[in-house]
Amino acid sequence: MLRDKSLIPLSRQHQHALALCVRIDRAEKAGELHAESWHAEIADIFEGEIRHHFDAEEKDVFPACAKFPELRGLVQELLVEHGELRSYFEQAKQGAMNRESLVAFGEKLSGHIRKEERRLFERLQQLAGAEELAAMGECVADHLREVADSCIVPDTATRLRSKEEIEKGPG
Repeated sequence: MLRDKSLIPLSRQHQHALALCVRIDRAEKAGELHAESWHAEIADIFEGEIRHHFDAEEKDVFPACAKFPELRGLVQELLVEHGELRSYFEQAKQGAMNRESLVAFGEKLSGHIRKEERRLFERLQQLAGAEELAAMGECVADHLREVADSCIVPDTATRLRSKEEIEKGPG
């Protein structure tokens, strides 16, 4: 199903966060995942985009969804996951993530996003009327006005590298 225009800004941010998850996964599979290299980037992404994203979902999207009994349980699940993800972001801010927590963070964030996109957004679009979605979309847009419409560029330690670069080694 095509994404309703009221949800497109959140879906774009989901793409940004999924790109981070992919980079973490690939670095881990390549044996190049060093948690200390990721702390600042993850903390910056939270402050620059995800904090606002969570606010928009919690204040605008989730209440709109909770009007539908079949979505209430899913909304509660997603709220719990927001708390868990905030804990990971705080660990990154404190420089306290290790390799295992970084991998768990990537998996949790990726799963959370997919749940919102595939289950919550899809079903909300089926249940809510066009006017209701438009009103919610205006509120979401207000929450996201401060957020730059760009991805944070990874530094040299966290960017994806080609197989040849990995085989060549540092330097």
